[in-house]
Amino acid sequence: MKQSVLTRYRVMAYVTAVMLLVLSTCMVFKYGFDMGEDVTFVVSQTHGLLYIIYLVFAFDLGQKARWPFGKLLWVLLSGTIPFVAFFVERRISAEIRPLLEQPEAAAAPQARETAGAGPSAGA
Repeated sequence: MKQSVLTRYRVMAYVTAVMLLVLSTCMVFKYGFDMGEDVTFVVSQTHGLLYIIYLVFAFDLGQKARWPFGKLLWVLLSGTIPFVAFFVERRISAEIRPLLEQPEAAAAPQARETAGAGPSAGA
């Protein structure tokens, strides 16, 4: 798995979480103080679009990490609960980091064996 898969998930997790907090604040103003209806509409539409992008990136990460369905569902839904995406992102990042280093360590000896086998096979 590439580092970019985790990076784009992390960026969208933070963006989605921040937008959800902004949306929650707008909803308080809209329904609690009867003001900011237009701002709430724009923020809700923006959050919805960004959440769709988050879903795509989180699903991609989950498929590459081979998560079970329940875990994938929890990560996907974390963008809908205020503050939860921050905690889930931190936990997922800590879990995925060893997977990012693992393929490189496994590929390096294999590449050396392949490189070493080429000249000896021709001799």
